[in-house]
Amino acid sequence: MSEAQPRDLDSRFLASAIRLGRLSLGEAAPNPAVGAIVVKDGAVVGRGRTAIGGRPHAETAALLEAGDKARGGTLYVSLEPCAHHGRTPPCADAIVAAGIGRVVMPIRDPDPRVDGKGVAKLRAAGVEVREGLLAEPARDAHQGYLTRTTKGRPYVLLKLALSADEGIGLTGHGQIAITGPLARRHVQVLRSRVDAILVGAGTLRADDPLLTCRLPGLLARSPIRSVLSRSGVLPEHAKMFVAGPDTWVLSPKSPSLVMQELIDARDGALRWLQLRAESDVPAEALAQLGACGVNTLLLEGGAQTASAFLKAGLVDELLLFRSPILLGEERIAAFPDSSVSDMITPFRAVEQRHFGPDDFTRYKRAA
Repeated sequence: MSEAQPRDLDSRFLASAIRLGRLSLGEAAPNPAVGAIVVKDGAVVGRGRTAIGGRPHAETAALLEAGDKARGGTLYVSLEPCAHHGRTPPCADAIVAAGIGRVVMPIRDPDPRVDGKGVAKLRAAGVEVREGLLAEPARDAHQGYLTRTTKGRPYVLLKLALSADEGIGLTGHGQIAITGPLARRHVQVLRSRVDAILVGAGTLRADDPLLTCRLPGLLARSPIRSVLSRSGVLPEHAKMFVAGPDTWVLSPKSPSLVMQELIDARDGALRWLQLRAESDVPAEALAQLGACGVNTLLLEGGAQTASAFLKAGLVDELLLFRSPILLGEERIAAFPDSSVSDMITPFRAVEQRHFGPDDFTRYKRAA
């Protein structure tokens, strides 16, 4: 028999489970970053979130912490529990075996192996299931996984740092700081919450970025670094290719002999993902990343790459930092063939913040 929970407590505990799951963003792929909380007699007796690499699952961790206290309790979980045998047994079976009497969840898992089967298995075993509560916050938390599962590609965030005159850099000056230290710190945090970063070959040549999480304690959470190159001609001495976390090159061309030697020398840390077609490179690149289990992708430049993904309708969120500085006549335009206001027309602002002198606006593609 499950314990009764007032409806406002359901919302409170489920919101906590969703927040808990967010802590695994950037670590859980290809799995969703799920949070789970076990409550008995109004008190939390177990917590869990998806572990690095996706296993163990959040429900397993929460039930393990709860132990015998789980019996008759309520499990709050940010996504439908799985019902299939994969690399781990079904979470629905573990929930039933633990004696959980009630499950509160916001949304179903669209994976065809799950999609209602977890709910059906729980109800067939006599577990009460409440679903649909806090569905929108849950979709937002799981947007990467949901996009990859339903569309076969990652959820794409485009980060742009603009000067007051809509520049993203200075011609011939390499990488320059447009925003202040607080905004740059926020970008490091953003990197730690995504599965991969992508830049174009032009940005690689001009800036030679390392693309790691440089804040103390976050280096280990640096995402996969990826480069998109139509020509396949890249500077083999680039820092990304010789040191740091995993790096992937996406190109319709084959690697040069020197690049192939680098790939062999790095023993899997450097990969070349050959695209099948040259005509639709952005979409093909995303399909490759999705097939590799990337849930969320952060685009960090440059102008041509950003414009290509925007024009193809493949950007889901735009993260726009605006600096008060002026770059002048030598500035590199954010969008060579269009204005920023034109490019953001398909999006709606959902969040605004300030980082010192810099303004930040988060836009989501309008439905």
